[in-house]
Amino acid sequence: MYITPMQMITAELGGLYGSAVLEDIGKTIRLYEFYDGKGQDWTVASGLDYKPSKKRVNLVKKLIKREAGFMFGRTPEINLRSDCADRDAVAAAQDMLDGILEKSRFKNKLIQAARDCFIGRRVAIKLSGGFGREPKVTFRPSFEFVYTTAEDDCDTLQKIIFFYQTNNAAERDKQRVWKQKYFMNDGRCILNEGVYNGFGQLIEGGEDVDTGLDFIPCYVIINEGLTGDLLGESDVAELVDLQNAYNHLNSDDADALRFNMFPQTVATDAKAESLEYIRISPGALVDLQTDPAVMGDGQSRQAKLQKLESGFGYSERFEAAVNRTKNDMYDLLSVPNVSLEQLKGLMQSGKSMRALYWELISRCEEKWASWEPALQWLAEAILKMNALYLGADIPQGTYVEIEHLYPILEDDFTEMSNDRQEVAAGLRSRASYIEKWCVAPDAETELARVREETSIQ
Repeated sequence: MYITPMQMITAELGGLYGSAVLEDIGKTIRLYEFYDGKGQDWTVASGLDYKPSKKRVNLVKKLIKREAGFMFGRTPEINLRSDCADRDAVAAAQDMLDGILEKSRFKNKLIQAARDCFIGRRVAIKLSGGFGREPKVTFRPSFEFVYTTAEDDCDTLQKIIFFYQTNNAAERDKQRVWKQKYFMNDGRCILNEGVYNGFGQLIEGGEDVDTGLDFIPCYVIINEGLTGDLLGESDVAELVDLQNAYNHLNSDDADALRFNMFPQTVATDAKAESLEYIRISPGALVDLQTDPAVMGDGQSRQAKLQKLESGFGYSERFEAAVNRTKNDMYDLLSVPNVSLEQLKGLMQSGKSMRALYWELISRCEEKWASWEPALQWLAEAILKMNALYLGADIPQGTYVEIEHLYPILEDDFTEMSNDRQEVAAGLRSRASYIEKWCVAPDAETELARVREETSIQ
């Protein structure tokens, strides 16, 4: 009996958890469709004498991008620190770490991973490498992996499986699904990688390979959630109802405007023959004649032609409803609505802008409770893999510090002030300060000029 690749993957999870994961993958795909705008379509009533408008303004994508951009638009600093190792060894390890992150295009991938995490509830960090090869950092969205943890510790990975379909063939025997599994066996991390067809039959690979590691080189970041939650929560799911309401309001407004913006022409007591030749155009002459049938009733009647303007008025109520819906979406993600209209009368100093973004900063700090240990693990895992695969030295007593950076002007001034204090206290070199803040194109040249000017004085 043949099984599908998805059944093959979920069978390794077993029990109710495997079924829950399979159901969750379908929900996650629908969340991505809603984020992209495809899932924001709706069915209109049939049998109408007009085609209803469908006006979709994708605020969900805008808000998720703004949230991720605020949190990681300025890439957090991953710094190695040590209380006992010599500075040169720590600096060499830092350069090695920075080089690997730069080659992996970490800055760009981090923002993309944040979006994936906010949409699909979770995201996985994966380090790939081997003997003679330095590690490479990748992030994978939640619909491309499943995992299990230790029974007594939900933070320790026991197994993680990555998979995706490599072609779109209709015949199942020609379909190809790539599967990569990491699992622990007697304290060693084993890698099994293979390609399967649409019947779940192995086509290529499938051998167990000892990675030499005593840990799985992957880390799953959960978006919010509760204690022991392995699935997480989606920021997009919170916005679905409000986004739909916003789209319907705008569509109904377009229809109302279409039906009420054109005045109707009304003829009273006019002869039918004279109406047949009426032309409505600039400067046109109307030969309007009174209907003889209404002239013999003893009353003075005269044909009239006039425009009937719509008295439809709802502008204020519509604006209130649509703005309330829009602001509710911003409030749910704690993203400030900083359009030019909203900023009228607000002093745009560093202090006021920080106060404006305070709720979003607080929300990001909550998310950092999950992201900070993940980035610390990433740096430590890179050092361990480099030591095993390339023979690199790890300075003793080295630990990792993560500095959160937000794109607010005041943060720059505060950070510059703190760095100057470190220079004065001898904890940071002047060359390091110049290189960080780009005060001059070359630190050594600038320091030489400073010494020269000081000697002249």
